[in-house]
Amino acid sequence: MRIILIAAIVAQFALSCALADENSWFVPLGPPPKAQPRRTSGGESFPPLPLPATPLRRTERKKPPSPPKLIGKIAWGETATFAYADGAKTQISDWNLCPDDAAQILNKTSQTLAMPYSTEAVTLSNFHADPEKTPLLLLSGARTLRLDQAQKNIIRTFVMRGGMILCDSIAGSPYFYDSVKKNMNEIFPEFPIREIPEDHPIYHIAYNIEKVKYARNLDSDKPLLEGIYIGARIGVLISKYGLGPGWDNHDAPALPKALIYDVDSASRIGLNIASYAIGYSRIGLEQAKPELFGEIDQKKPTSEFVFAQIRHQGAWDVHPGAAAVLLRALRSNTAIEVNLRRLPVDLSSDMLSGLTFLYLTGLDTFNPDNSQTDSLRAFIASGGFILVNNGLGLKTFDNSARRLLNSLFPESQLQPIPNNHPVFRNVFNINTAQFSPAAQKLLDNPSSPILEGISVNGELRVIYSPVDLEAGWMGIAPPLALSYSPESAMQLGINIVTYAMTH
Repeated sequence: MRIILIAAIVAQFALSCALADENSWFVPLGPPPKAQPRRTSGGESFPPLPLPATPLRRTERKKPPSPPKLIGKIAWGETATFAYADGAKTQISDWNLCPDDAAQILNKTSQTLAMPYSTEAVTLSNFHADPEKTPLLLLSGARTLRLDQAQKNIIRTFVMRGGMILCDSIAGSPYFYDSVKKNMNEIFPEFPIREIPEDHPIYHIAYNIEKVKYARNLDSDKPLLEGIYIGARIGVLISKYGLGPGWDNHDAPALPKALIYDVDSASRIGLNIASYAIGYSRIGLEQAKPELFGEIDQKKPTSEFVFAQIRHQGAWDVHPGAAAVLLRALRSNTAIEVNLRRLPVDLSSDMLSGLTFLYLTGLDTFNPDNSQTDSLRAFIASGGFILVNNGLGLKTFDNSARRLLNSLFPESQLQPIPNNHPVFRNVFNINTAQFSPAAQKLLDNPSSPILEGISVNGELRVIYSPVDLEAGWMGIAPPLALSYSPESAMQLGINIVTYAMTH
């Protein structure tokens, strides 16, 4: 009994210490309140101004329309009174330690984009969860974030419908940051949190952000953003270091240990986040639609073409629903019998012997183990075909894809596919291709399709597209993505599948 009592006392003491340290982050992050103006003495008072006998006539102006909502700032946690050393007091809340952060970054965004946007406080218990009304939610704080199940459900519904949530550890507090990651892992267990790569559009959509500055306490010039991919977009974005004070054009004077970006860096990152939320909002709404495949094709596939997609530990499902669009186009443009059901496969556990076609795509790093690589090599050597597509055209996936493909058949490395190859001449006669503006700029205005391949026993068995095909199948153009136009992507997709089925 005595041992149990001592253990309980120790645990309580440890908890008290942890709470005390956590509460040390619960301070206002803006400048101290301005001193109250001093009252004038009675001898210095002025008489009231005379009022006119009749009201002045004025022309009534129409009230301008309210600017569209862009940011909903989530209210959570507790409210308290903070006392400064000089006796001045101010109200603080967990969710609103920097009250003007959202308004100020939207003011900067409106000036940059020449279009006004507005913000509002949001209570999750009665939030509409409609991304068309409010595309971006802001969740900021410094202490441990605690959400009940109903609130978690609302966040998931909002993001899966196409919305985006930004979690700003506004002071660089480990308590808020760690608790956010814990909550998001619980809300989205099937989507791991990943570090956003440096060539991702969110770092380049308004400003090219390669280096940043921190106000203090951190010797680095690299930005750090993490997130959860929902399809091709970032559904959850997490900033480990504080953005809010910089958005509001100040430091955090009441918290010397704060880990925050300086004003310029925070503002540039914030403008990029707002621009990304605006630019990808329509992509989110499109990709949130149910992935519909043919209702007729519920029978087990027999001799039909089956679109089998490799499921891996990276962000493997870049454009949900794109395969269905391609497969319907195959039915319309070819005589190939097509099953409209996409089949996800795991190289570690699923049998590939009944398949002839595999599709691999992604957004970031993936590292198949030796058994998975051996399974894929055996599939190709036995006559199978694989199409590899670089989702959004990012360098991280490109590096992983090339590493994998070069390891499959070291004696047969990836080579550009010549323009006179049959893959460009079966259903459609493809001589030229159209690309997204970002691809045109980065790739120096290409005019021909960019495909690479590996031949095995004299037959082309591997095709790699370093430019995103799948976005075009969906008929969408994600901002800053290296992608084909919808027409070129669809023609190439149909020709590639037709070639795979006839060779």
